[in-house]
Amino acid sequence: MDTAFRLAIESQTMSINGHRDSISPEVRARQTWPGAIVGYAVAYEAGHDTGEHAHERAQFMLSLGGVLTLRTETGAWVVPPGFAIWVPGGLAHRATAATEVNARFLYVTTGTSGLDPSEVQVVQAGGLLRALVERVVELPEAYPDDGPETRLVAVLRDELARLEPAPLDLPLPRDRRALAVAEALIEDAGDERGIDDWGRVAGASGRTLARLFQAETGFTFGQWRQRRRLLAALERLAAGEPVTTIALDLGYAGTSAFTAMFRRQLGAPPTRYLREG
Repeated sequence: MDTAFRLAIESQTMSINGHRDSISPEVRARQTWPGAIVGYAVAYEAGHDTGEHAHERAQFMLSLGGVLTLRTETGAWVVPPGFAIWVPGGLAHRATAATEVNARFLYVTTGTSGLDPSEVQVVQAGGLLRALVERVVELPEAYPDDGPETRLVAVLRDELARLEPAPLDLPLPRDRRALAVAEALIEDAGDERGIDDWGRVAGASGRTLARLFQAETGFTFGQWRQRRRLLAALERLAAGEPVTTIALDLGYAGTSAFTAMFRRQLGAPPTRYLREG
């Protein structure tokens, strides 16, 4: 289930600014609709790749089922069921589907939501927000300024402004040595080699690698690896793999240690997360 992450980071030498135009006509048309927030329903097959593209408006992608992985020049993010990702307008990005995905997209004009207009963020979407998004997706291109549709969008804006980021991002280091280590751990999240061992592989001292990870990702090496394992676990849980298998593959001694990590990061054990997703 790490295939999507490999697809998401394999093009390190590709220019994000030189992205190709892969926006569908339906999505392009919605960028010109008059509403401050307009919606669109999408279903992707497993392995679907949007290609690099950017939207004039900010984008809010909500997963109702399945796992999306999003990549930009500076990082990667996983969006499991019940979560959404905020992508600023004009930012080149590429999304891949780790599983079959049932998603709802919102296209939002600048200043309409309370989310950071310059930062990609993954957020957890509660039941009210999901219901509001479903309703807004059904709205027509034009509706009265003083009608119930406008009030519905106003409530949605209030809910967007209340959202808090979830720990589902994976910033990538820029230095080629640290990036080589990051790519290797994206390929095999369960690799247990320590920082000094990785230093010998990458051609840098363990101390140098540790400094690079901290300076360029904001995480210590250990924190970065734990985050990578969490994201790998989410992809595999969504695909229905057993918790014990995932825990052992990712380098944990057993399900207890894995469940404790999962609970610390997301506030619930893997089994409860799956039921809620």
